[in-house]
Amino acid sequence: MNHVIRLLSLPVLLMLTACTTMYLEGLEKVGIPKRDVMVYRVEKARDTQQETKEQFKSALEQFTAATNFQGGDLEATYKKLNDAYEASAGKAEEVKSRIADIESVSEALFTEWKQEITQYSNASLRQNSQKKLDATQVHYRQLIAAMKQAEAKIEPILTVFHDQVMYLKHNLNARAIASLKGELGNIKSDVSALVSSMEKSINEANAFISTMENK
Repeated sequence: MNHVIRLLSLPVLLMLTACTTMYLEGLEKVGIPKRDVMVYRVEKARDTQQETKEQFKSALEQFTAATNFQGGDLEATYKKLNDAYEASAGKAEEVKSRIADIESVSEALFTEWKQEITQYSNASLRQNSQKKLDATQVHYRQLIAAMKQAEAKIEPILTVFHDQVMYLKHNLNARAIASLKGELGNIKSDVSALVSSMEKSINEANAFISTMENK
């Protein structure tokens, strides 16, 4: 079955690759090189991570406030937590998409760079360009690793958010609040780890952007 899925996915992947190539070539024709596209996409990913960090902090505040429920409309509390969960899930998808965008343009940029290096007749210029490519790839790998490490911390938190929201929906009573209180310590710890990882990734993005703009 997995074999069939992979075979069916292959034409789609090839089509997406072709579309990406055509899109990047189209941008180059109007004076926007792959390097600039890459910097732009790293900037967008960085900004999305900043927004995601703030969204999860806001969601944590909502979940914390819910544990202090003293009576009233639990349905309204559920709706607030569900909105916080859905907003967080939306940001998670955006982070994933931004990383994929960077990976697609980086592959095209580095492939082109490698090919163009072979066209140098001047050995010194060829060696210098190769050193810059090597350094850029090392920095890029650090960036992507940091982004993916931060992204990996999102899903476990979303799973807990979802479970607690669903439990509250099905049990609009003190039992649901008690369940949330029991999980709050873990949620706080996980969100704190996510924020720290996101900040590291954001710093890596800023450093990468600075490096690319100064080359």
